[in-house]
Amino acid sequence: MKNFIPQFVRVLALFLVACVAPACAQHMIVGIDNKVYWDGEGKAILSPPGRDAVAIIDIRDRLNPRLVASLPLMNSVYGPPTNLAITPDGSLALVANSMDWVQDGAAWKASPGNDIFVIDLKANPPALIATVKGGKQPSGMAINPAGNLALVANRADNSITVLSIRGKEVKVVDTVAMGEQVAAVAFTPDGKRALAAKNVNNKAAVLNIDGEKVTYSKYDMLVGLFPYNLAIAPNGRIALTANNGASGSADGNVDTIGVIDLEATPPRVIDQVVVGDGPEGFAISPTGEIAVAILLRGSNGNKSAFFYNRNGSVAVLKIDGKKVTKVGEVEVRGLPEGVVFSPDGKYLYVGNYMDDDISILKVDGTVVTDTGKSFKLSGHPASMRGTTP
Repeated sequence: MKNFIPQFVRVLALFLVACVAPACAQHMIVGIDNKVYWDGEGKAILSPPGRDAVAIIDIRDRLNPRLVASLPLMNSVYGPPTNLAITPDGSLALVANSMDWVQDGAAWKASPGNDIFVIDLKANPPALIATVKGGKQPSGMAINPAGNLALVANRADNSITVLSIRGKEVKVVDTVAMGEQVAAVAFTPDGKRALAAKNVNNKAAVLNIDGEKVTYSKYDMLVGLFPYNLAIAPNGRIALTANNGASGSADGNVDTIGVIDLEATPPRVIDQVVVGDGPEGFAISPTGEIAVAILLRGSNGNKSAFFYNRNGSVAVLKIDGKKVTKVGEVEVRGLPEGVVFSPDGKYLYVGNYMDDDISILKVDGTVVTDTGKSFKLSGHPASMRGTTP
């Protein structure tokens, strides 16, 4: 007993020292696009490239995030705000640049890109260690729970790139033809299946996975109008699709969240939940109690339009088994895109593209409230991800 206390103190001291290191950080990554903005008439203003970044933010202090690094990497708001992901162990980040930027006379225009950046989050500071070439216009991305496989939806190629992850080595091992445009992808918790959102054709497709072999099952479900994002509950019982509506953007009409029963054989849509106008960002809490749909609400549109709102909002959905119900809505700021839950599910971070900041919300069970705090960024947050997908 005499030796126990000194030994405990030494172990505690070593633990505290170790947790100052980047390995113990809880990172959130943010893709910043400083090339695209919208004026008061809702017209896109396209600026020269060179000012984009990927921001790496430590959220251990939930109300006071800290910028760890800002890497000068090109990023794009064109696509769902899930073109990036962090491995479950927090060691690597993958970031897809959906669109390249090319000069068109005196102006600039977007062209499908194919770069996937590999970032070592354990380096001090975090650093770019490789660039992998995937399919055209890589968009929604997901990493499996084992952390050894990633899928990337290629909108311009109608395909999904399969990436193996072995330590710090990331490489393309396959490309899966999907026949139609795909925008987003999500793994089931056991890693044996995935869903892909076929946005233009209003479907979700089922993929089967065996090791590094990914096969399109050729089974699709009609899930709602323009499913632009999707997520799977931590228990694997249901999946939810964020259906962006007939226009593929905010247009003043209500849009829905599709509910898929993954325990049915085959999986099938069992409900549609009305959430509001323009759900684009989407995430399910790591606790599985709630999901949040990030509503654009025309906040980058023409200020004279009937559906224009200065701010977007967060629609809160309660998950009770396979029953999903909208239980609240919290206003944030202009053109909210990406959303991240803290690993414990007690806080929520929402990137506001038009306001160059992140709203910090508190989560208490199924109740979400604005803390009144925000985190300023160096530009427009186009996408966000944490260790929780």
